[in-house]
Amino acid sequence: MKIKNAPRIREMIVTPIAITDPPLLNAAGLHAPYALRTIVELITDDNISGVSEIPGNISINESLEEARHLIIGRSPIQLSSIGHELENYFGKETASQRGDTPWDQRKLVHIFSAIEVACLDIIGKITGLPVVDLLGGKMRERVPFAAYLFYKYEGAGGELGFRINEHATGWSAPRQAKALDPEGIVQQAKAMCTEFGFRSIKLKGGVFEPAQETAAIFALRDAFGEHIPLRIDPNALWTVETSIQYGRKMEGIIEYLEDPTRGQKNMSIVRQALKTPLATNMCTTSFDDIPGSVAVGAEDIILSDHHFWGGLRASMELSKICATFGRHLSMHSNSHLGISLAAMVHLGAALPYLPYDLDTHYPWQSDEVITAGRFHFEDGAVTVPSAPGLGVELDKQALARLHQQYLDCGLTKRDDETEMQKVVPGWKFEAVRW
Repeated sequence: MKIKNAPRIREMIVTPIAITDPPLLNAAGLHAPYALRTIVELITDDNISGVSEIPGNISINESLEEARHLIIGRSPIQLSSIGHELENYFGKETASQRGDTPWDQRKLVHIFSAIEVACLDIIGKITGLPVVDLLGGKMRERVPFAAYLFYKYEGAGGELGFRINEHATGWSAPRQAKALDPEGIVQQAKAMCTEFGFRSIKLKGGVFEPAQETAAIFALRDAFGEHIPLRIDPNALWTVETSIQYGRKMEGIIEYLEDPTRGQKNMSIVRQALKTPLATNMCTTSFDDIPGSVAVGAEDIILSDHHFWGGLRASMELSKICATFGRHLSMHSNSHLGISLAAMVHLGAALPYLPYDLDTHYPWQSDEVITAGRFHFEDGAVTVPSAPGLGVELDKQALARLHQQYLDCGLTKRDDETEMQKVVPGWKFEAVRW
């Protein structure tokens, strides 16, 4: 297929939005009533539009605006050149800039992933191909996801905050319920798996003492049986000794243990002591981290996130590196809407190997910003969109409403520690707690 005079990017629209988020607990504290996302739309001189979605942060939004002069006038097919210019302008990032929180605090990877996904959406529309074909072609028709459980306070989030909608039905009702003990976690899991058909389960840990969270894993095993794979993520809050102690208790029960402890060296010690595979999205989070990972044997599974690894093509490169050095690749998630989910599904369909169900926060979100409405899960999986590009279209009315919600809520960045202090005065995030 020959493309003459590839179009140029004429316009870039950066729109911060706020989406309803329940009071979910994690190692860094408590989710705010709204999660922040940023929608980027690139429009070519012949009016082809490409969209992307990234975690919202005022600093990243300002940097996107600052990068406008590097994007306008460029062809969307010049992704390597655009990436090079962005790095020259903002400077090369280091792994240490990721920070200690469960989410990635780097800037450049977010900026480039936003531009890349929107450009791939445009290229797909130009060529008539879905993004999965631009990544090498479809390896599977449907991409499986895992139920993602959270300890949480009662509440629906958004305007309701810690209050609930007593008229809610279906998954919307248990999504509001508190889950602060093994029984609550099991009830949450049953409701989520009933609604979405998930066939594996992940528990976000790092909230309570390891004994309580381990008890929740055993309660899930009793409730669902050995045919449902389980996993737990303490977000690196455990010491090496704690990781080994409770890792051994869960051997034969969990399919993998995600980031039990902090740093590649500590992860390697735990990995040598356990039979259970270790996964990470905290100790190996960039290509610069790979040599250290291989040298010490830090993990068995890398949980990629195209928002944090610099886009979809970078994630495909990562899959080759993982195969070379005996790693598996799966996928990390953050609070997101349908544009991010579409990108994740295209990537998940293109990856050569997909041994584990992918993470997704999508069931926890109730808003949407695409015209077709919320994605449908069947048996825990999402069918790969077949339309050109990402296969989704931006709902401009929903975008305007969610942008107004952003302006009204007053949040400009994620700060789970401050939100937690509203419930537990004086609470502080600790990089290692148990």
